[in-house]
Amino acid sequence: MLHTKDGGKTWLRVPLSPKLPGEPTLVVALGPDVAEMTTSSGAVYITENGGRNWKAKVKETIDSTLNRTISSGISGASYFTGSIIGVIRDNSGSYLAISRRGNFFLTWKPDQEFWIPRPRDTSRRIQAMGFIEGDSKKGIWMSTKGGGLSFSKEKTDFESVNSFEFENSNIKTGGYGILDVAFRNKDELWVACGGGTLYKSEDGGKTWEKKENEKLAANLYKIKFFNPDLGFALGSNGVLLKYVP
Repeated sequence: MLHTKDGGKTWLRVPLSPKLPGEPTLVVALGPDVAEMTTSSGAVYITENGGRNWKAKVKETIDSTLNRTISSGISGASYFTGSIIGVIRDNSGSYLAISRRGNFFLTWKPDQEFWIPRPRDTSRRIQAMGFIEGDSKKGIWMSTKGGGLSFSKEKTDFESVNSFEFENSNIKTGGYGILDVAFRNKDELWVACGGGTLYKSEDGGKTWEKKENEKLAANLYKIKFFNPDLGFALGSNGVLLKYVP
């Protein structure tokens, strides 16, 4: 792990313990010398002195949690490979994570002692997930293998152990997987797919318009809007697209 304090001109190496459970998967800077890190085993750590010391925020790894809850009926939990992918954090510090096989997903919010495993409500495996408008209180979206997309029906309660209900969105990607969803505002959504294709919705995901670029020979992996007029899409082969209002 590397840390810079001068806009990237120089970098300092941040040593991590070899006993760290899993590999670092996400680091979020929260302020000067303050950052939060998650690992592929579900550990969450925070540093307040530039990485010299890290304090654990979760009391047990996901493996340990599943060993306790394997009888809770979480489909696919018995096939857990010991690591997670697609870790996402919202501004309040709540997290979403997907099991590496896509069998189920997990949630965690500050002050909880462990991750809560949750079943997917479809036979297709999970491709990607995220927060609606970047806020866990507004709900979550889920994409599945083969181009499926759904949104939680109600505001999600990360304190509850009950399953979340999802409503499918009528998007036709021709089988291309949906890799990311970004909200420009509460009504306008953008979806990144394989094959260099973007889809746009102006009614909260009810209808979609295909935005295809035949000259783009790349898959698009990530879309991010920093404000309604500033957005980027990141793809393979070094492709970076900028949103033009």
